[in-house]
Amino acid sequence: MSHTQIKFVQSISAHAAARYWQATLARDSRADGSFVLAVRSTHIYCRPSCPARRPLRRNVTFFRTREEAEKQGYRPCRRCRPNEISGPVALVQRAAGHLAESSEEGIQLGGLARALGTTPATLRRAFLQVTGLKPRELAEALRIKRFKAMLRVGKSISDALYETGYGSSSRLYERSNAQLGMTPATYRKGGQGMKIGYTIAKSPLGKVLVAATERGVSAVYLGDAENTMIAELHEEYPRAEIAPATDSFQRWVREIVQRIEGQQPRLELPLDLQATAFQRRVWQELQRIPRGRTRTYSQVARSLGKPKAVRAVARACATNPVSVLVPCHRVIREDGTLAGYRWGLSRKEQLLAQERAAGN
Repeated sequence: MSHTQIKFVQSISAHAAARYWQATLARDSRADGSFVLAVRSTHIYCRPSCPARRPLRRNVTFFRTREEAEKQGYRPCRRCRPNEISGPVALVQRAAGHLAESSEEGIQLGGLARALGTTPATLRRAFLQVTGLKPRELAEALRIKRFKAMLRVGKSISDALYETGYGSSSRLYERSNAQLGMTPATYRKGGQGMKIGYTIAKSPLGKVLVAATERGVSAVYLGDAENTMIAELHEEYPRAEIAPATDSFQRWVREIVQRIEGQQPRLELPLDLQATAFQRRVWQELQRIPRGRTRTYSQVARSLGKPKAVRAVARACATNPVSVLVPCHRVIREDGTLAGYRWGLSRKEQLLAQERAAGN
């Protein structure tokens, strides 16, 4: 086994490995997708539910994803085909396909389950496990996505409303602030008429880009390349008026840089973010984590009342556009190691170290 592989295997706690092994012995299909087991003697990796004869425990190591197993030289099993999508993930993908084509105001869970050849209870569990959302919540997010796409290609608001099944414009406008970040009319114009100011400053973690509308901060990016960070703003608002911020914007920037340096917050900064309902709930929960402290992804999921939504929580952290202000750097793996961070693990480690040092 290579040094790299040894280092990775150690990142899975003994407690987690014990749980994985019990699921393997039970051929528990509910564990499919949460990890794969790899057999050192054959260099093959499998699903927990694989029907093949169980290998000796000493020959087994675990990986959280098939990609990690393949990077270490393991090949997918030909019996259980762990490199193909199945189980809850496949069920949710099929359901999402049905929902994406639907133009109904609401969904009938029973009818959707019958169309997929499953039960409402199984479908509901799969949604919570894979996405952290209820089927109706995902359906609403998909409708908003379709509505946005139609506006972007030039369809009128009334046509887009009709084709996505909204009974009235008021139903959509109720959701516009949370889902679109602006009114549908503004979104249709690609942000035309919307003014976004940005500035780039130096920080202990490299460059930091802060962008905001008149309603609040919309982006806090950490990086090294200014052009890359600016391009991200233009991609989301291709026809918005994006320009360097005025002097009045600088106090927000100073506040953010000071927080990056590990100082206590001094100003209450407003946020103007586009988010699904679930993302918003996760980000609000992250803001409740005290400085210098951490929570695991599973702890955050439980605090939301969705203990099986660990992966959905991780995705919400990964898509957080306002680093530092929404402190996704305070979320770690169950075994205490640092998980992926949009702005780089070294920055995550430094942010935590500075916050802990400031608290001593």
